[in-house]
Formats: sequence, structure tokens, C-alpha cells
Amino acid sequence: MPESERDDPGSAKIYQMSVVQVCARCASQWPVAGAPAQWCPRCHGVLLSPVDTRRPAPTSGRNFRWVARSPYPPVSHRRSGPPRLGPTPRYTQNPQWGLLDPLPPKPDERVGRVDVAADLAPTLLGCAAVVFGMAAVAEMFRYGLLVFNRTRLVDQLTLGVSDAMVWATQLSAPMVALAAAVASVCWLVVARRRVLGERGLADPRSPRALAVGVLVPGVNLVMPGVFAAELAAGDSRTIALIRVWWASWVLGGILVIANLLWRERDSPQAQADGVVLAAVTALVAAATAVLTLYVMRRIDGRDLFGRPRRVTRWVIAPSPEKVAAS
Repeated sequence: MPESERDDPGSAKIYQMSVVQVCARCASQWPVAGAPAQWCPRCHGVLLSPVDTRRPAPTSGRNFRWVARSPYPPVSHRRSGPPRLGPTPRYTQNPQWGLLDPLPPKPDERVGRVDVAADLAPTLLGCAAVVFGMAAVAEMFRYGLLVFNRTRLVDQLTLGVSDAMVWATQLSAPMVALAAAVASVCWLVVARRRVLGERGLADPRSPRALAVGVLVPGVNLVMPGVFAAELAAGDSRTIALIRVWWASWVLGGILVIANLLWRERDSPQAQADGVVLAAVTALVAAATAVLTLYVMRRIDGRDLFGRPRRVTRWVIAPSPEKVAAS
């Protein structure tokens, strides 16, 4: 320090005021009166080391430096030497990754066949209704030829067509009816399992008992209605439909027995009456097939054509006088 400055006390004060500390946060400058401070009085930031403002330091000569520290703990040094070998990996079960997946469980073929046959029941019932309708037409056509033959001769070609129609329907109708009956038994098994399962109950009747009640002659005039009524769940409309179907089913069985007994008569009039009886039986059988399909659709919650059934809600409307008064 020069001698003039040393002798002048004002110059010493100026020298002291020229040394400041800069705040690293707010950049405020605070004069150093004694020992350097550490925290900024304004923002409590960190104060840098004292700097002489009369002698600005170059950029490369700053009195602070940035230090970067990792937020993670220091990594310990790895042990030298070969790694230790652990136990051999093994699986307690088949792993779920890879190209080889376990085979799916083999389905129960018996249940699958029953379900497939149950799905075919509506189609077979529709075919039975068509075949029995054609049988009724064939029998009525033959009866018309009998009436026509009372006064005139019938052409051989027309008679051959009539015989072909009668024989074709008489052979195909029983086979289609038997297939529809077996499919209906399968549908009954599946429907009872589903409906009773929704109620939290188990079907007390075995599939064999259901098959015997539907397919055995004589017994099948009573038991199918009982089996179907157990699925109605108190629905009055479904119960009424089942009663109509049951009546047509019993009537069809009575007509089949009457046809078998009527064929024992050999007179021409009896044979002509037998043709009419066969036509009526075929019509009743066609109607029974349609009603059977309708009962199935009703229990499944659908209409006759297989569409979801719409529920009609009746609401009591006020009278016009009350509406006008309000």
C-alpha cells in the first residue's frame, strides 16, 4: 500500500469498502467489515469469498468452482477373481414362455355332442313341420283324386305323382320326427341344466330319465309336459303355451293310434276316410312341431324366429278428464 494511502484514514475506509462478498442466489454485494460472512442477510443465500472490486479478476480466475456430486451412493469395488457359481436353475412347473405351450384340456366329448345336438333341435323341428305339412298336402291331393275317380278315370301320370308324394312323405316324416325328438331331448338336458343352474339348483332328473320320458311310447304323452312345466318358473304365459302344446302333443299321439287301428278296415269308404284321417294327423303333427319350437324359443327368451323377445310393459295412463283438470 502507498504511503499516502497509509497515512490518510479515508483512503483506508475506501479500501475496506472496495472488498465485497457477492450472494450466489440474489447477486447482492455486501461489504466486508471484518471476517467474511457465510449467509446473505437478504435471501439467506451462500456468500462467495471476498472480492476486490477495484481489481476485477478475469473469467478464468474466479474464486469459486462448480462441483458435481452424484446423488447415488458410491459403488463398492467388485471382488477380484472368478464369480461364484450358484445352484443350477430348475422349474417346478412348465414355464409359460416359449414356443411350446401346454396343450389345452381335452373337452368332454359327451357334453359337446349333447350341446351340438341341442343346437340342431330348432332346425330339425322346422324340417319336421315342413315334411308333415307336405304329407298333409299329399294326403289331401290323394283324397281329391279319389273323389275325382268316382265319375272319371285318373291319368296314370297323375296317379304316379300322387303315390310318389305319399310314399316319400310317409318314409321321410318318421325319420325326421325321430331325429327331431332326439335333438329335443338334448335341448331339454341343456336347457334344464342352464335354467336350474341360474336358480342355484341342480337338475334332479338324469339325462337317461329325460330320454325315457320323451322317447318311450305311452310315457311320452305325459312326461314331456312335466319336464317343460318345470322350466316355466311361474310365468303364466309360458305355462299357457306349454298347456296348448301339451294338448296338441296328446292329440297327435291319439291320432297316430287311430290311424294304426283304422288301417284294419278294408272297405273302400274306410280307406277313403283313412286318407282324411292321415291328412288331419299330418296337420296336427306339423302344428305340434311348430308349437314345440315355440316353447323352446319361449324358454330361451326368444320369439318364434329366434330373435330376442321384447318385454312389453303396460303403464296406467290417466283419464282425459284428469289431464284436462290438471
